Amino acid sequence: MGKVNVNQIMITPLKRIHMAEGDVLHGIKRSDSGYVGFGEAYFSIVENGAIKAWKRHLLMTLNLIVPIGSVKIIFMDELGDFREEIIGEERYSRITVPPGLWFGLQGLKAPYSLLMNVADIPHEPSEVERRNIDEVNFDWRSSK
Repeated sequence: MGKVNVNQIMITPLKRIHMAEGDVLHGIKRSDSGYVGFGEAYFSIVENGAIKAWKRHLLMTLNLIVPIGSVKIIFMDELGDFREEIIGEERYSRITVPPGLWFGLQGLKAPYSLLMNVADIPHEPSEVERRNIDEVNFDWRSSK
């Protein structure tokens, strides 16, 4: 897997096209930087204030998009360096995450936020590592 650090995360602003009948929100296309293949797309509901942490994919590249609500995502590399990003309706962007980074997320908007991951490989439980929230020294209340 090699050494990976939080500076390797890529943020891509996405287009939101306002339409009277309802907005169109771009996600990802294969010509975009950050696209490394398609394995599956899935959605995760994040309740307001809920924290889902900690997880690390060993092989999967993630492309995280929050079309509804707002989510704070904290990344941690092997050196213990953290990076915080908030994406959602007010900062509509895609975060491309290489394999090997720990991450957790917190819902910031009531009643919930919707996160989508467009992954380069199908989910495989054997390529994911997990830690309990208290195994990482991070104060979710003190960040942005």
